[in-house]
Amino acid sequence: MLAVTSPGFVVFAALLVGLWYRCKPARRWQLMLAANVVFYLSLDWQGLVVLLVSSLLVWACAKQAPHKTAAFVVGLLSALAPLLLLKYYVAAAGGLQQMVGLRLWQPAILQPLGLGYFSLELVSYLVDVRRKTILPQCSWARVVCYASCFLSITQGPFNRYGEWMPQLDAPTQWDSQRVWRGAMRCWWGYFKKVAVADRAAVVVAAAFADPTSFDRTQLLMATILYSFQLYADFSGYTDIVLGVGQALGLSLPENFRQPFLSATVKELWSRWHMSLSRWLKDYVYIPLGGSRCGQARRDGNLILTFLVSGLWHGAGLTYLLWGFLHGVLQALENHLPWRHAITKGRARLVGVAGTFSIFVITFTIFRASSISNALQYFSGILHNGGHAALSNYWELGLSTRQDQILLFVGVAILIASDLLRERGVRLLDHLAAAPKPLRWIVYEGMVFSFLFMGQFLGGGGFLYARY
Repeated sequence: MLAVTSPGFVVFAALLVGLWYRCKPARRWQLMLAANVVFYLSLDWQGLVVLLVSSLLVWACAKQAPHKTAAFVVGLLSALAPLLLLKYYVAAAGGLQQMVGLRLWQPAILQPLGLGYFSLELVSYLVDVRRKTILPQCSWARVVCYASCFLSITQGPFNRYGEWMPQLDAPTQWDSQRVWRGAMRCWWGYFKKVAVADRAAVVVAAAFADPTSFDRTQLLMATILYSFQLYADFSGYTDIVLGVGQALGLSLPENFRQPFLSATVKELWSRWHMSLSRWLKDYVYIPLGGSRCGQARRDGNLILTFLVSGLWHGAGLTYLLWGFLHGVLQALENHLPWRHAITKGRARLVGVAGTFSIFVITFTIFRASSISNALQYFSGILHNGGHAALSNYWELGLSTRQDQILLFVGVAILIASDLLRERGVRLLDHLAAAPKPLRWIVYEGMVFSFLFMGQFLGGGGFLYARY
């Protein structure tokens, strides 16, 4: 198994780095393709079959897409069919069977690995060919290499063919400093995952499983911790794969830029899951008309774009409501006279606090198993008396007081890191310039903190892998 959280992935990535610089640049895309296939086969061979068929149809249609609308439409359906059939149809069929007893055919494969990612990447390839931004490829294997990239297939970031594939052909040379920086970024990603996300997951899972059993302080703490769990988990994965890419001399799109320091909802979406925001803007929002239209239509375009975002995350009503709320909030924000003033000076602190509160509230709905579960959770915050959040740690699944303290310390480190980055402080630059004895002391401290603070038992895969 080569899941990113497994030791096998570290060995796999290290072997690839070693082979990469021994391989001729013209052959590196083939080495990457082989790595993608090995990675995919180790996790989901059925999913690889779906990807191969979908990419074959898209590749064939893309050759004629620039001048034949019918070929473009067929290619678009080929890219989206697995998503529509294996994700949304299955959910709808199951829901109809539960509600009205109507039994519909349901395919056995529920959701191939990376379904939401390779489908949208194939759409972007096809649309870019249609727009003549890139030329249609003669080689199907290169399209497969692009769509199956092991660094982003699990949960992004979204690549663009015209930006990703040329890098695989570039004559990149070994650079010890670059490889070191990549390794440091991987460590930071794994630290976020095991020291923050996996420990916070224990508290979050307990609270959302039965909100009626906890008081309002416990519920508030758990939903705030969910925001940090999701951020540490998702950005931790991104740091790991971007670190591996950096060691290979490849640049993947950044996905996060201190999102919890955003002062508006619009700014939040320019800092959170940035590659998805960019995809939605280029392939949904702008084709709908973007902002080059009347205010009412612009607001409608925003809401529809975020509904698509919610639908992409899942077929449940919680995801649609979450997407709808973010679209409405951003549309309303555009009409506020003080929307620019709140991003400057001391007023920015109010904007940051307000935007983080919006994030916590809307992502509580996102995390809930159903609308009724979300209503139970909010009702508990409003009506369940008590103040046991800091005292009765065992009720939320934490085994010791030390567990609780380490969780808070991990969140504090995450916040401090983002504050430093926001102020332009680059810790790696300072570490690289430090004397060698001091660097090794830091390295030992990093290893110790990883082993001491890590939650190594019970930590699952990455959250966004399900999307």
